[in-house]
Amino acid sequence: FAHIATGTFYNDTHDEDILGPTANLKCSIHHWAEHGIVGRGILLDYRTYALTHNKPYDPYTYHPISYNELAACGKHQGIDIRPRAQGGDIEIGDILMIRSGYIEAYYSKTPEERKEGALRKHVIGPDDGQRYVGIAQEEKMIDWLHDCYFAAVAGDAPSFEAWPSYEKYYLHEYLLALWGVPIGEMFDLERLAKECRTANKWAFFVTSAPANVHKGVSSHGNLTAIL
Repeated sequence: FAHIATGTFYNDTHDEDILGPTANLKCSIHHWAEHGIVGRGILLDYRTYALTHNKPYDPYTYHPISYNELAACGKHQGIDIRPRAQGGDIEIGDILMIRSGYIEAYYSKTPEERKEGALRKHVIGPDDGQRYVGIAQEEKMIDWLHDCYFAAVAGDAPSFEAWPSYEKYYLHEYLLALWGVPIGEMFDLERLAKECRTANKWAFFVTSAPANVHKGVSSHGNLTAIL
């Protein structure tokens, strides 16, 4: 995902660096594979928070989760989601995971319903037929993501951020193109959320090994969480 206005990927990478005779390794996925992704994971179980506070929604529709809602979710779990430098619980290098309920909804659907959802017309912009729950495109959210210095972010929805964007930007542009922060999508967080609720523990050890593919632009998702 590039910074759309300039057509620039992370590390000043352009289309010709990815495909064609001048393709190179400056923005290849194998760089992450060489050392892996390891750190402290933090799970925000927004789905459970929303349903227990009488805030139902359909994860297969556009539903932006605001910073204020995430902060309330964190408080419900006993987490101050502000960075440590501002008096909160988030440490530099933490790995953020958000359970939005998409996988839960996916499992509840028939194969025909899943196919229908996957085949909704896809276009860039607010007319996109692909519509999903995710974090909101707002200045508060951008500031929070920046100030926390997350090593990576992940969620159970197809796009992590609310889709489509009704702003003139996508959070993918900030996370990927500007900051070089990996985004994990469509992670099955159901069992992890259950274990965290049972233990009332929302921080854990996380390890992930992206695909070791030279000139690769993405990887299959894989992650192990150890409480």
